[in-house]
Amino acid sequence: MADVAFWDRIADRYAARAVGNETAYAGTLERVRAWLRSDMSVMEIGCGTGTTALRLAGSVAHYLGTDLSGEMLRIARGRAAGVPVVSFEQAAAETAGAGRRFDAICAFNLMHLVEDRGAVLAHVQDRLSPGGLFISKTPCLGHKPWLRPVVWGMQCFGKAPSVAHFLKVAEWEQELVQAGFDIVETGDYPAGLPNHFVVARLP
Repeated sequence: MADVAFWDRIADRYAARAVGNETAYAGTLERVRAWLRSDMSVMEIGCGTGTTALRLAGSVAHYLGTDLSGEMLRIARGRAAGVPVVSFEQAAAETAGAGRRFDAICAFNLMHLVEDRGAVLAHVQDRLSPGGLFISKTPCLGHKPWLRPVVWGMQCFGKAPSVAHFLKVAEWEQELVQAGFDIVETGDYPAGLPNHFVVARLP
């Protein structure tokens, strides 16, 4: 798959790069932690090099990070050495955590990239325990139409992954509701930009 090759190729550079907006990232993590408990089992789909997994691991009983990229996971496993509550597995978002149940599933900066969001949401529902949480933060690039040619140009030069959908906030929230989730919190981090944070509960 082309995107797997892209993420494998940039893994070391990605890992070395500083967080773009540390204040917004810290705000996101604060809101995620507000919904986590020490007895929870959590899975993250599209975990990359494990930065967020390691920052949240201290709040839960077990944290499973999953990703398509073996090179991203190589770095994640190295970072997680000596942190027993964190583990990593290579898997697609549509198959991650097969056969197991989780109290919460997280997806950060992922859902605009997946081709079939409906399939991913159905899988998330199958893997969540009753009352479980789907916690996501999604770039809703549909609010910035001028980004389409910019992203396309970057893709042509191998500088960006495939963006499957240029979502808008209302569209994304509607998809979650139609999939059967109850939205219990939303926000934007940083404020004013459509990088949309949603906590959705499975009834």
